[in-house]
Amino acid sequence: MKNHRLVIVTLAVLSVGSLFLGLYIGSVSYSPGEITGILTYGIKSSLGLSTGNPPKRIPFLIICEFRLPRVLLAYMVGLSLASAGVASQALFKNPMADPYIIGVSAGASMGAAIGFVYFPSRIPELAFISALASVYIVYRVAKVDGRIPVDTLLLAGVAFGFIASAVTTYMVWTLGQRADLTFMWLFGSFNGSNWRKVGEMLLVGIPSLAFLLWKWRELNLMLLGEEESVAIGLDVEFFRKILIFLIALVTAVAVATSGVIGFVGLMAPHMARILVGPNHKRLTVNAALLGGLLMVTADLLARTVATPDEVPVGIVTAMMGGPFFLYLLRKYKRGELRE
Repeated sequence: MKNHRLVIVTLAVLSVGSLFLGLYIGSVSYSPGEITGILTYGIKSSLGLSTGNPPKRIPFLIICEFRLPRVLLAYMVGLSLASAGVASQALFKNPMADPYIIGVSAGASMGAAIGFVYFPSRIPELAFISALASVYIVYRVAKVDGRIPVDTLLLAGVAFGFIASAVTTYMVWTLGQRADLTFMWLFGSFNGSNWRKVGEMLLVGIPSLAFLLWKWRELNLMLLGEEESVAIGLDVEFFRKILIFLIALVTAVAVATSGVIGFVGLMAPHMARILVGPNHKRLTVNAALLGGLLMVTADLLARTVATPDEVPVGIVTAMMGGPFFLYLLRKYKRGELRE
């Protein structure tokens, strides 16, 4: 228990440090004292408290209107995708499940791409409907005699991902000159973050994480198997539908706000298992903190490795997550990774 608390405190401190580093690094540098002063002024003024001398307008705008929404959105997207990864692995009873690998992100991007072309005011709704259909289709296709083996899960996810990507690519191709910005979105980017997107991600990410923390016993039961769960009193079908809804909702909002970003939902839960074990009471919150930390770190790399240009953050997470996925496959092949 003490180790668990130490891990949470360490991850929380690292998270705050990464957020502050995200505010510090940029084309214009400000000292930690200036950043702290600007943040203190912004918080006090938003609460209607006495603020003293206001900071200069340009530094205030850069910190509070550009960098702060960006790092907060990156953290919330990482936290939310990690939560969706925990829910996916419990739903599929499979440690290789992740919204990106099983095609849910591709499904959400297909819905969003259709929205870009035909219904610009309905992009989030279409992303959600498409993500919901993706989870259901992959779940039904991958299920074999009540189980979801790794090979059928991956095949179903890859096959559906190909179909969704083909439709998405066609939709983007029809955009013509507007396709450049959309291609950037397809590879994931926090460029263009704002407080509205942060609010949308908070409204979905925090309640989803709270639900998973509340239902940690049910998530543990799901891993025992359907018969065992029913015997203990869990309404498996109802709980399964809730998890499908949650995974689709979180993935769709993440895709709609920041594009397609993969592998965070795979890496964060596995790292958390190594630190605190498989019990969802401890696993869920640590995976969420790790997801936020990973995403802010990936965004920092995306902003700095090719300065003054910016690399899509989805490419950074793919370069981190691809080798991690191969490592897990190797462990599975050796029988060191249980379904």
